[in-house]
Amino acid sequence: MRIREFSAELASRLKVAYAVRNVDLTLPGLTLTRECAPRPGHILVARVDAIGHHNWIETTTGRKAAIYPGDEILLAFGERYAPDQYESRVPALLGSSVDLVAAGGVAGEVLSRHGDMRPPTRLEPIGILADREGVPVDLRRFNVLAPFGLGDHPPVVCVVGTSMNAGKSTTAASVIRGLTRAGHRVAGIKITGTGAGGDPWMFRDSGAVLAADFTDGGYPTTAGVPVPELAELAQVLYHHAAAHEVDAVVMEIADGILQAETSALLEYPTVRELVDGVVLAAADAAGARYGAQHLRGLGLPVIAASGRLTQSQLAIREAVAGLDVPVHTPGELAEAHVAQGILALAGVSRTRRAGVLELGEAA
Repeated sequence: MRIREFSAELASRLKVAYAVRNVDLTLPGLTLTRECAPRPGHILVARVDAIGHHNWIETTTGRKAAIYPGDEILLAFGERYAPDQYESRVPALLGSSVDLVAAGGVAGEVLSRHGDMRPPTRLEPIGILADREGVPVDLRRFNVLAPFGLGDHPPVVCVVGTSMNAGKSTTAASVIRGLTRAGHRVAGIKITGTGAGGDPWMFRDSGAVLAADFTDGGYPTTAGVPVPELAELAQVLYHHAAAHEVDAVVMEIADGILQAETSALLEYPTVRELVDGVVLAAADAAGARYGAQHLRGLGLPVIAASGRLTQSQLAIREAVAGLDVPVHTPGELAEAHVAQGILALAGVSRTRRAGVLELGEAA
């Protein structure tokens, strides 16, 4: 028989990863099964087999916990699309081993890796968390986001990037810091990416009164998730933030504008309706100029640029020469008057959009 009890003794030994921090391991009747094909969101108990690139996992508190062969950990299956790290998928079968594809607690099967990445840490699956009948318990069961509700609709400053590691999270945190210094209550949300606590922690440290991401909705990663589902998740995260009586929401979309889910989300009507202004994070001047053109072609209001390019004065000058919006360093975005200007531009965009909608309705 390949279904067995999930014991309290086993639960006490587990190193629990960030992506599955909301899982309630005290639910009655939990079992472990090997009788099912893994799916994204299935919760996995695994034993560390061989250490590769990752020799630690991020725990529920954000601490980096060292892992060793023989350690037992709790994580979740999910796809990954990271040009600078791993491309991975969820395996079709629960075999003798799987890969640790993200330190936040994501398991999968590596398909390709960046040249600077070592082979992944290997895990031996013990079983997938299931109910009494052996039916897997999906991570979305542990969604902690508030349901949709009526109330205020605070403006959204959306941060997108030209690529991975373009400086999106630093840009978003800087805007949060600046708006907080200007006296605003700000929420920071991240609607796509790979489960990890670094960005939400950074948002909180920058002054956000609420920081939430897709893992709070029960998604270990968002790669491969159908776009309509991601668009609904974005709306839920927004309304969850709005319910905390904030003056503004800073919303980060992970990866680059050419990544499949990011590209499709930026074209999706309900997501575009959320966005009042875009701050583009770019790694270089060419990316900033192309990215701004691309986003405006989708009807998105680009109101500023920032990101890694601002580490170079030459790159800033090259970007400014081809843009009609300001280019700000993270330090500048963290200034109250600069962030207030960003929010004001987002408000202008919202007013114009409302006017267009009213004209359309009148026609």
